[in-house]
Amino acid sequence: MPFAISDQRKIHYQVEGEGPPLLLHHGFTSSLEAWRFFGFTDVLRQHYRVISFDALGHGQSDKPHDSAAYSQHQRCRDALAVLDAAQVERTHFFGYSLGGWVGYGLVRQAPERLRSLILGAAHPYEDRSWEVFRGIDGTDPEAFIAAFEDLLDEAISPQVKMLIRGNDLVALAAAAQQARPSQEELLARMDLPCLFFCGDADARHTAVARTAARLARAEFVSLPGVTHFGGLMQSALVLPPVLDFLGRLPG
Repeated sequence: MPFAISDQRKIHYQVEGEGPPLLLHHGFTSSLEAWRFFGFTDVLRQHYRVISFDALGHGQSDKPHDSAAYSQHQRCRDALAVLDAAQVERTHFFGYSLGGWVGYGLVRQAPERLRSLILGAAHPYEDRSWEVFRGIDGTDPEAFIAAFEDLLDEAISPQVKMLIRGNDLVALAAAAQQARPSQEELLARMDLPCLFFCGDADARHTAVARTAARLARAEFVSLPGVTHFGGLMQSALVLPPVLDFLGRLPG
């Protein structure tokens, strides 16, 4: 089981397939297994060297209970540590939700490592919805889930609630304390191919569409009837535009 070491913490990752490298970053409360479960990995590895990893606090990666460990800067260092461990210099990046937040961070910290960006349900504007986690320490699973539903502005299914309860919620509550200030200034630096997508039943839809419209090299795909949680579950809707986008890029 491979691990990258990032600031003395273990980050679990997997590499599958051959071709141009493609780094996948899942969303909050998820893990790299989500890419496999919802059908992304099996399709993408037929064309790309797919590198997926468990973000700090998730899956089989380390789970510190210190909020400072989950800064955007540190999460980008974790992603870069995975790339270094996999001996990848430049990569296509595909991030959903939390993963998209990290994608914006990589534009700031290591743009030379990016070949393209695919960002799902993630925008660069100030997001104060995470303030619902203030006072949530993860010791009460129901309070954690209720806060997450408030953040998303949508109900979470019983099946997903069960998966969330299986996490180290103290670690995730610590991660959720990180502020999400505006990163709008990064748009001027995003001179690379970008694909944005978001469900039209996701509260972030308008902001994501507006982001894509402001970038000369960006495309936007709206997923009809899809919620925030549904955005990664609907691989049949997401994979075709992703494969088309990547297939039109050089190399």
